[in-house]
Amino acid sequence: MTKALTPAGERILTVASALFYERGIRAVGVDLIADEAGTTKKTLYDRFGSKDGLVMRYLERRFERWREFVLAYLEPIPTGPERVLSIYDALASWMRDNHRGCGFVNAFAEYGGTDHPALEVIRSEKDWTRALFVQLAEDAGLPAPDELGLKLSLIHEGAVVMSTAGARADAVDVARSIASTLVNGIVSGTLQSGRSAGSAPSPRSTFPLT
Repeated sequence: MTKALTPAGERILTVASALFYERGIRAVGVDLIADEAGTTKKTLYDRFGSKDGLVMRYLERRFERWREFVLAYLEPIPTGPERVLSIYDALASWMRDNHRGCGFVNAFAEYGGTDHPALEVIRSEKDWTRALFVQLAEDAGLPAPDELGLKLSLIHEGAVVMSTAGARADAVDVARSIASTLVNGIVSGTLQSGRSAGSAPSPRSTFPLT
């Protein structure tokens, strides 16, 4: 379990998170973070051990907030194909306040090809999002949920990258349309074969919703 931070630690993490996201992790030094947080480098090192330790807490906190945001968004939506597609709506809402795109993709651009511990958090976030698609597809009674979840997560990640690197403001809307065509095609095929989408098997109890 992650150790709770002191008020000074929270202030440092809040400042560092904003700077890392806006300017890039490697472009931001501990001197700037300490100055902006109104503290000292000694306090920063006391709370986080190193800049790498602070980077890890930044990514872990961002992952936690993404999970909470998506699950809260999905909570009122009934189980079914539309709930699967609602992850794209959650993404569109999230990105209105996150104009530099995915903090995990951005971090990977800086640390990919290294043995930095941040890579584990980055991959965990991607795995979680894919697993969420799989679980919702299974809950909706859609066939081959593992395969479908992978496809939907790839469409999702493509939208994240294209909305920033590709400068496509409509990337998430286009991704949702593609995903909707895929899901609705599966639903139509399922109904024609005599199986009603929505009569799902029991959800996987091991899925990490929280």
